[in-house]
Amino acid sequence: MAHYRRAGNVPPKRHTQHRSPEGDLYREELMGEEGFSSDSSLLYHVGVPSAVLEAREWELPDQSTTPNQPLLPRHLKLHDLFSDADRDLVTGRRLVLGNGDVRISYAVGSQASPLYRNATGDECVFIEAGSGVLETVFGHLPFGPGDYLIIPRATTHQWLPEGEVRAYCIEANSHISPPRRYLSRYGQLLEHAPYCERDLRGPSEPEVRGADSAGDGEVEVFIKHRGTGPGGLAGTVHVVPRHPFDVVGWDGCLYPYAFNVSDYEPITGRVHQPPPVHQVFEGNNFVVCNFVPRKVDYHPLAIPVPYYHSNVDSDEIMFYVDGDYEARKGSGIGKGSISVHPGGHSHGPVPAAIEASLGAERFDELAVMVDTFRPLELGEGGRAVDDGVYAQSWTS
Repeated sequence: MAHYRRAGNVPPKRHTQHRSPEGDLYREELMGEEGFSSDSSLLYHVGVPSAVLEAREWELPDQSTTPNQPLLPRHLKLHDLFSDADRDLVTGRRLVLGNGDVRISYAVGSQASPLYRNATGDECVFIEAGSGVLETVFGHLPFGPGDYLIIPRATTHQWLPEGEVRAYCIEANSHISPPRRYLSRYGQLLEHAPYCERDLRGPSEPEVRGADSAGDGEVEVFIKHRGTGPGGLAGTVHVVPRHPFDVVGWDGCLYPYAFNVSDYEPITGRVHQPPPVHQVFEGNNFVVCNFVPRKVDYHPLAIPVPYYHSNVDSDEIMFYVDGDYEARKGSGIGKGSISVHPGGHSHGPVPAAIEASLGAERFDELAVMVDTFRPLELGEGGRAVDDGVYAQSWTS
């Protein structure tokens, strides 16, 4: 996000001495993307950000995947994955779908997560239900239903739910940003974009943490990183000598932020608009779209539900959050469902939905869609909640 922010206490000139009132030198850390060639921020730590006392392996939640064979559209019932919330939003994630570019997980939790750092790519976490605070090394972000939280790669953070939280987690092997076609050549969101910088919420002022009273200052940081395990991933726990939230100030264009789906202004037309008008973010080889309550096509002969379409280049994954999804009525799809429409299979509304939609002026629906440009495979969570009959919904 090329939108400059400054928080806390930073020196007038970068890469120069910055000292505490007692005269101690703060440690400057450059957190940057693409090898010093893209967005970055400078953070000023009380302690040494590289210090590690111990390290051990962290056995990640099951990251194995199975090809979607035979090739079928599928209905995954995410609300059946968890019977309670007695877990956290990091170690309690269950992998639903994944490929070499993106992994989609689901989590239901009420417990504080460990300090966590994803070193494989950015995360885009959509809050289906619940509220809490995402604490980060940059500052804190309160969150609630409908929030997207964009967390840059390698940002140390911790999830603190206030009661039960349901989270839809999109983990990239790349960076995640607003769509390029909505950005100026300098990175400003343009006039035709469906949201702007005013809609984005950055973190609070940084909060310096002291020693952990339970461990003489030592704390653990869980790290997901590249490795030789399933999905090319591995996990490590670092024991560090002091809490990593020891930043007195930072500035730059790289930081976590929140965006609520209610601030997305839908693009509509006289006839049905294609899915790219619903795009909200993009990563390497995938896009994120959202379908929000909106006025629908207003040509006198318009058909408001989508036409049948064959995604020859992509898999289409729709997570149904709320409302009535007109095109899928009668298919079994409901709140908490995921529909998997793989490339190579033509899909669209159930037949009865076409006539039923004629004359509609508004759709009351909320959904998050991920389109990938390499085939997605089923994770253990997806395999566990596949209804097994969705493919027949167009003929039954």
